[in-house]
Amino acid sequence: MSERQPSQESLLRVEHLRQTFVSGHGRKKRIVHAVDDVSFEVYPAETFGLVGESGCGKTTTGRTIIRLYDPTSGQVFFDGREISGPMNKDLRKYLSENIAMIFQDPIESLNPRMTIEEIVGEGLKLRGVTNKSERHVQVVEMLHRVGLTEEHASRYPHEFSGGQRQRIGIARAMIVHPRMIIADEPVSALDVSIQAQVINLLNDLKKEMGLTILFIAHNLSVVKYFSDRIGVMYYGKLVEVAKSEDLYANPLHPYTRALLSAIPEPNPLTERHRVRLDYNPERDHDYSHEQPEMREVAEGHYLYCSQKEYEEARNSLKKG
Repeated sequence: MSERQPSQESLLRVEHLRQTFVSGHGRKKRIVHAVDDVSFEVYPAETFGLVGESGCGKTTTGRTIIRLYDPTSGQVFFDGREISGPMNKDLRKYLSENIAMIFQDPIESLNPRMTIEEIVGEGLKLRGVTNKSERHVQVVEMLHRVGLTEEHASRYPHEFSGGQRQRIGIARAMIVHPRMIIADEPVSALDVSIQAQVINLLNDLKKEMGLTILFIAHNLSVVKYFSDRIGVMYYGKLVEVAKSEDLYANPLHPYTRALLSAIPEPNPLTERHRVRLDYNPERDHDYSHEQPEMREVAEGHYLYCSQKEYEEARNSLKKG
């Protein structure tokens, strides 16, 4: 796994990002804080895992970064350039050349009326590759890289399995050779037997092409061996960020511990005695006197906590 060097600049920097939506109307109108003051960095050639339960805001974070949604407030920088400002032709071109997204549902994300060659080659057309023969060569090369063949290029999405459709989605994202991929739960809709294949494919492409990946998932076990660092989200907020091995060895936030306790044990004997933890913010925190903030408890290990919780976390790490 890649290690951040002290002098290394981040490739993606998210600062105080907020994304709100209006739900309902009239007296039932309410504002939903899908992403609430989220800040993190992703470094070149790193895989940053963003995890949390469904509805916690992780997908909205990814879609806001790539500008499928306009941010309510906050800033996003890619390689030092702000990409959260007013959208124009130049910024749209910059985003399409540098960041691509792999979507969760490999069925809904592919146009059923387009052939695989048209779907995968669409990005090349946007990049100005007008020669049809040249596009064909590049599409076939990318299909081979994701484990498909030239014969698949003339077929339609409904002719493929879920795992193959996700490979097509990966090929579509990779065809423009982006510097960063946002993978939005790319394996959650797939059978368990296929998930490992897709994860290994992403890992291979990352090594071959020097990719940086923001990997969004709701299952901590999926990102355990794939991510260099992991950020845990709960109801729109980041509550813990740490290196993968540190997060699993020393989970500090009670919500992180609850998520980890939900991972099934492969051994049926130990699984029988596994203790599931629950997380109740009103019970587990007392913020009546001091509001929490993100604090660095140990090097590279950040926790959303009060001063009292910070001191308790520091002491638990020393004892450990």
